[in-house]
Amino acid sequence: MTDRIVQPIVQIEDPKRPVRAREPGPRPDWLRVRYHRNDTFGEVARLKTGLKLHTVCEEARCPNIDECWSAGTATFMLMGDICTRRCGFCAVAKGMPRALDPAEPDHVGEAIAKMKVRHAVITSVNRDELPDGGAAHFAATVRAIRAASPTTRVELLVPDFMGDRAALETVLAAGPHIVAHNTETVPRLYKRVRPQALYRRTLDVLRWIGEWDGVLSKTGLMMGLGEDDDEVEKVMDDLRDVRVDILSLGQYLSPTTRHLPVDRWVHPDVFARLAAVGREMGFKHVEAGPLVRSSYMAHRAVGGEEQTP
Repeated sequence: MTDRIVQPIVQIEDPKRPVRAREPGPRPDWLRVRYHRNDTFGEVARLKTGLKLHTVCEEARCPNIDECWSAGTATFMLMGDICTRRCGFCAVAKGMPRALDPAEPDHVGEAIAKMKVRHAVITSVNRDELPDGGAAHFAATVRAIRAASPTTRVELLVPDFMGDRAALETVLAAGPHIVAHNTETVPRLYKRVRPQALYRRTLDVLRWIGEWDGVLSKTGLMMGLGEDDDEVEKVMDDLRDVRVDILSLGQYLSPTTRHLPVDRWVHPDVFARLAAVGREMGFKHVEAGPLVRSSYMAHRAVGGEEQTP
């Protein structure tokens, strides 16, 4: 392994430096990341580029990209790199997307097979201009992964399809193992954080996933957008009411000064307490911590092993 320190996508501040704009103070020690890249990181990057694929690792500026790519895994993002929604927290480009690439599902399947990924996580931009929101494209990708790598467990992180249950069921019928749709924040903050989404619609999508036999349901929330812990626990109650199995909780980090500000740094002890509360509520798995993201260590929710490059 050839490890090296590189310039991170999310820069880590020296406490002696001025506080970054739109953050509540210097970034605490628990948000410091030592970045390492090995030869496998480069292999993943070349494979992604060669197959003309996008990853949420890059587009969303995930702080865990070096760890994941160096372990031989990545979260592929379907249907381009331009989103039709304008969420205040997200770094993905906004606007009118390009036409779907009909070869993309097969390319994702090929990449998963070549990387020998045991637990694949696939997400997408929102494509509200498509009649089915891209559901058929998701389903085609699941089938392509199964054909190329039959033993790979498939996890999807899907949009809300504008509340179209038939579109969601097109995805579910393709046979993924886990289907996630992120709640992101508490209902009081939806208009500011997710102006084109509805809290009740999010719960409907999660309920429909939970009602589908043989599929685990999953969601994630960010903390530090202005919510309080009591509001988070109330959302957790709502999520259990719609039979969500797996929950992730992480710290919001503002991608740029044009995005929503960080309201607070959430201490790891708070994440640990909420994880314990979640387990008591009946979640099958709770992944909680400052740097946790929806797809981070996703295999652990089902007792899977680390990826092997």
